[in-house]
Amino acid sequence: MNLALLAELEPWTQASLGLAVLGGIAFSTRWLARWLMERGCGPLRGTLQGRWAQVLLSPRVLQRLAQMTPSLVVQIGIHAVPHLPAAAGTVIRNVAVALTVLHGIRALIAMLDALHISYQGTEDAEGSQLRSIKSYVQLGKLLASFFGAIIIVAALVDRSPLILLSGLGAMSAVLMLVFKDTILSFTAGVQLATNDMLRVGDWIEMPQVGADGDVIDIALHTVKVQNWDKTITTIPTWRLMSESYRNWRGMSLAGGRRIKRALRLDASSIRFLDAPELARLAHIELLRPYLQAKLQDVSQTNAALRAQLGPAANLPANQRRLTNIGTFRAYIDAYLRAHPRIRQDMTLMVRALEPTSEGAPLEIYCFTATTAWVSYEEIQADIFDHLLAILPEFSLRLYQKPTGNDIRLGLRGDAAAPVPHEFPPVAPAVAGGPSPPRASD
Repeated sequence: MNLALLAELEPWTQASLGLAVLGGIAFSTRWLARWLMERGCGPLRGTLQGRWAQVLLSPRVLQRLAQMTPSLVVQIGIHAVPHLPAAAGTVIRNVAVALTVLHGIRALIAMLDALHISYQGTEDAEGSQLRSIKSYVQLGKLLASFFGAIIIVAALVDRSPLILLSGLGAMSAVLMLVFKDTILSFTAGVQLATNDMLRVGDWIEMPQVGADGDVIDIALHTVKVQNWDKTITTIPTWRLMSESYRNWRGMSLAGGRRIKRALRLDASSIRFLDAPELARLAHIELLRPYLQAKLQDVSQTNAALRAQLGPAANLPANQRRLTNIGTFRAYIDAYLRAHPRIRQDMTLMVRALEPTSEGAPLEIYCFTATTAWVSYEEIQADIFDHLLAILPEFSLRLYQKPTGNDIRLGLRGDAAAPVPHEFPPVAPAVAGGPSPPRASD
């Protein structure tokens, strides 16, 4: 069909043929653009190793950029269609502009998704996960969608976007009310990220919302915490700034987890040690250095008292003496300092707390050499199993409220006190034997 024949056709036929040709060219350019991007940018993405190169050349981003070409071709070629009414041309052009903006926004959203994926699982120099950017990505998507919707509506009604924005200015109070949670959450997310207060993988405790576990997701509006019972608690992001919570990341980075637990001893079992008991306890390897130094100090103190007080120094109240609880406290300290799974470079002490109606507490305060929960519980259990089992060696008893079985055995006279192990006699630590001791530390 030549040009002369085309010129003889009806105007509407020429316009229809022109639109069909333009549509075919538009959709052909889409496949051509996609092929060129895959052939040209695909190998380039494999060559470049930078994060932004991987994001900008992401296959999903390239695919959505290729989808913009048909509408661009329509915008350029719509004026070449013969005998097309001006109103129809304006409508088609406006729709093409709206589609171009739509695919551009989708490409921008795909780019933000690729950026978020590139950050996931990335670790910093300390080996911990980088701060989550999900809230920023979600805010970027929200803003892109919002302004994209305004431009699309403005293109369809053939008006300037500024006119719509000026109309939205009068609705600012309504918009502030609608997006109140979004604004609060974004502000809180920025503060959390800027001050490095929360990361994915952190163990946090927030009792007021029932959260106690690992952070698995930080989004614009919510933070998800997987509790230790595998339930998931969803916390509004703004609450993490307006309310307090505990973050255990410092414990994980320090490499030691604290043991702070007390043994409540029966106050009626606390007493002074006599010479045979001291000789027997001297066989315990961990106690030997302590007893040698202590008995020598006690002997010197009592010798000075005898020279000063004369016969009155033989009174028990005028003598320095060792107690079973003080010796047991020294044993616990030596035991912990010799333990291979206790951190020696962190605080380690055994302290006596104020006696209460539930006994005289001895608190163990130290740090394990691991932060893993299962290993931590095993170490703590092993320590207290040993200490509970060795209490009779010091003639001490653990405080326990009497039960019905205790009362029945007491009435029958069947309850028998544990008897400490007997060791062969040893020579006194100081020549001449230790003097009867006065007070305990």
